[in-house]
Amino acid sequence: MTFATRSAIALGLGLTLIGTAMAAPAARHDGTWSVRMVTDSGTCDSNYDYSIAIEEGSVRYLQGPGDAPASVSGRIGSDGNVNLDIRRSIAKVDAQGRLNGKSGSGTWNLAMLGCSGRWNAQKRSGNA
Repeated sequence: MTFATRSAIALGLGLTLIGTAMAAPAARHDGTWSVRMVTDSGTCDSNYDYSIAIEEGSVRYLQGPGDAPASVSGRIGSDGNVNLDIRRSIAKVDAQGRLNGKSGSGTWNLAMLGCSGRWNAQKRSGNA
């Protein structure tokens, strides 16, 4: 699997984890989050680790050194539910889930490679 493909998958998964929220105002989830995406099926790498920022319901990927750029669309609703579309290069990951206080979990899917899995997130700070 190429670096671009792995990067796209990893980014998608990381953002998927962030893309879920609990039933509370979006600002409750503002801050930085660590996300671990685990592959349950398909030929994607076994797991991916990412950082994201949430600010007033908007999600952005915190690009690490050497990471390829990515785009994220979707928002964390005031009810906490999130549905994200993450794109990196030609890969598109769909992620759903929920954040609950300082943690969260959900699922992700990368249809073009036949991969899917689950994610877990932990809030690291209240500053985005």
